[in-house]
Amino acid sequence: MTHTRYAFVKANWHADIVDQALVGFLELIPAEQVDIFDVPGAFELPLAAQHAARTGRFDAIITLGCVIRGDTPHFDYVCSETTRGIGEVGLNENLPVAFGLLTTDNLQQSLDRSGDNEENKGEEAALTILEMLAVFQQMQSAD
Repeated sequence: MTHTRYAFVKANWHADIVDQALVGFLELIPAEQVDIFDVPGAFELPLAAQHAARTGRFDAIITLGCVIRGDTPHFDYVCSETTRGIGEVGLNENLPVAFGLLTTDNLQQSLDRSGDNEENKGEEAALTILEMLAVFQQMQSAD
């Protein structure tokens, strides 16, 4: 799929962590095939992903954000609603949507999941999207 277009929607909250995961993504997906869109935080990922999907310009959507647990229930609300929303985009728009939301207990866990290693969430999102696109293509060409 040489002409595949990807919308990469990333949260600016914890930008240093999210940007490191983006590096992992771009190791597998050519940058010239990717349009990157920044949103304020994780909660805004689903709406921006839905908007990107509805433009009809993209073959797949990648969402990436980071929420680190704090001392209040805010973490639970943001993680739950963001997760639900991202899942709904894929189902409602019939488009592969990669879930790259880091939900960690502390900063170190976030750094571990965005570093130059096998746990990089951006690289994981790229692998997921490539596999889903291949499955969709296989379904289209099945007799």
